[in-house]
Amino acid sequence: MDQPSDAPTEQHGGGTVTRRSALRLTAGVGGAALAAAPLLAATPAAADDASAEGQGQGSPLLLTRPESLGAPAVEGLHLTFGTDPTSQMTASWTTDGPVRRPRVQLGSLEGGFGRTVDAETRTYVDGVSGRTVYTHHARMQNLRPGCYYTYAALHDGGRPDAGTFRTAGRGRQAFTFTSFGDQAVPITTWQPDGKGGYTSVPSGIASPASADIVAGIEQVDPLFHLLNGDLCYANISPDRLRTWQGFFANNTRSARFRPWMPAAGNHENEKANGPIGFSAFQTRFDLPGNGGDAEFAGLWYSFTVGSVHVVVLQNDDVAYQDAGDAYVHGYSGGAQQAWLEKDLAAARADHSIDWVVVCMHQVVISSSDANGADRGVREQWGPLFDRYQVDLVVCGHEHDYERSLPVRGVVSGSETLTPNPVATATDVIDTSQGTVHMVLGGGGTSSPTNGKFFGPGKAKVITGVGPVGGNGKRTPVYVYEDAPWVGVRDLDHSYGFAAFTVDPGSHPGATTSMHVTYYTVAQPDGRISPLENFVLHRKRSDGR
Repeated sequence: MDQPSDAPTEQHGGGTVTRRSALRLTAGVGGAALAAAPLLAATPAAADDASAEGQGQGSPLLLTRPESLGAPAVEGLHLTFGTDPTSQMTASWTTDGPVRRPRVQLGSLEGGFGRTVDAETRTYVDGVSGRTVYTHHARMQNLRPGCYYTYAALHDGGRPDAGTFRTAGRGRQAFTFTSFGDQAVPITTWQPDGKGGYTSVPSGIASPASADIVAGIEQVDPLFHLLNGDLCYANISPDRLRTWQGFFANNTRSARFRPWMPAAGNHENEKANGPIGFSAFQTRFDLPGNGGDAEFAGLWYSFTVGSVHVVVLQNDDVAYQDAGDAYVHGYSGGAQQAWLEKDLAAARADHSIDWVVVCMHQVVISSSDANGADRGVREQWGPLFDRYQVDLVVCGHEHDYERSLPVRGVVSGSETLTPNPVATATDVIDTSQGTVHMVLGGGGTSSPTNGKFFGPGKAKVITGVGPVGGNGKRTPVYVYEDAPWVGVRDLDHSYGFAAFTVDPGSHPGATTSMHVTYYTVAQPDGRISPLENFVLHRKRSDGR
């Protein structure tokens, strides 16, 4: 359970931060102002410059050397977990150009910024514009479990930006996480008008809901958020870099206060950005390692919070659909598959882990006449989900909300490898008997698919691809199937997200539960409303 609002959470430099006091910093841009004051006096070289000008303590010039005035600002500040969420957190940001000494000042709100963490700078050159992108990642280590911290990102000559975060608690804990996919960016960008000028056009498939949903996440106040692929659709935007910039500007309202853990979807595959097209995603996010080649860094990874083990996958490796800028089916040569089986086996052998949650983009189930389910994902990963009793799969790709009945194995004789339902209840579900798949693709795009659902019990599946068509893509080969796995669908609302609250159970071998709420995001005011509630449950693994 979350700590009481006034429970001490962190001792640092003689000060104590409570939940209530730590959250004072989260009230908008005031956080950056609070963070700036102690930082201004903490840069000796800058102080020498300011003293020459006769400036007193607290002057903004204390932060800068004269030749550094006008340094790029910190942009798009966001957090991700390290491999151990109880003790590791990374703060990341971008700058419009190179900077000197990128770093994070880390401490407590009341105790001050007592530690400096140097940031690693990574770059990539966008393959379309030729522009260089500068990203900075400060890995904060040796943190205390279940504690609040405050931090500020800065570099010489630039304005700092700041946030707070809470580390995961150690052992079985009650906590909440959230999930959605297919967000897009609520901005427009410039495109040549053919007459020597420019006209404004939507960035990708933008919609105001991609902003509203961020405010919805903040109302729930989760420990972390899973972003199920197709983040900003930069690959179909007239200006990829402006679109990424808008994505982080929109989401930093939440992602500076809690980790947003992303899966790379097909629209993160960008033309001429690295050997397989994911360089933008891989450079902009610092994610737990997978022990593989650097070429695959960040594309699949896992982490554990409390008794929940989260596995994040990159589906274009196994999906048949040709939906990115390049067709990269099979790109890992089986490396991701081997890693997945090893990771799932280790999780199920660990008696401190009860729940296994998979976050990915393309889907095993869909009854919408949009992209459809993908047999490639069913073939490669379905048997592993069954063998290791994956409890929950959250994904996107279809721009709607749908969840399956619990499934295990396939319907006998099915050409499409139709998932086999093992129960019909939709309110209380034993996930030790079958996996629940949730399509959470209502993150904000301007092309929702909730109006395209087939009639009850019908669906379509991509079983392969044909020759390249007029759109430059391999033509999908569809087979229609009966869909006995259909559970709950939302035909009426285009946008929404799910929140998952874990009840760890009271003693070894007891029942542990995951209480799930799906929230819709309304137009035009962005209000969130619960559409449905249901409960997943299973026995704790420590009772064996």
